[in-house]
Amino acid sequence: MPTELTCIICPRGCHLTVADDLTVTGNSCPRGEAYGKQEVTNPTRTITTTVRCDSKILAVCPVKTKEPVAKGKIFDVMKIVNETHISVPVHIGDVVVANIAGTGVDLVSTREILE
Repeated sequence: MPTELTCIICPRGCHLTVADDLTVTGNSCPRGEAYGKQEVTNPTRTITTTVRCDSKILAVCPVKTKEPVAKGKIFDVMKIVNETHISVPVHIGDVVVANIAGTGVDLVSTREILE
């Protein structure tokens, strides 16, 4: 049975149809075709969230996964995120948790907090 999707790669929001044989229709560009195939076979998401920190200024530090992770691993990743507490200073791009939840993807800081 064909799968109906809205492409989120660019602002156009093409309405895609992905057939059982992974033929994609409705896309305006090749990126939409790749997105449709991936979304049906192995959907992934980049997780953006915060972790607690010991800063005098901020209670939390914004973080994100360096690469997208499989949708099925999101709850495992978030369980570790919720248990994580970091010390300052922290710089943009610092690895907060390496290989989070065994995904092979690092959780990195997206803000510099010095005190």
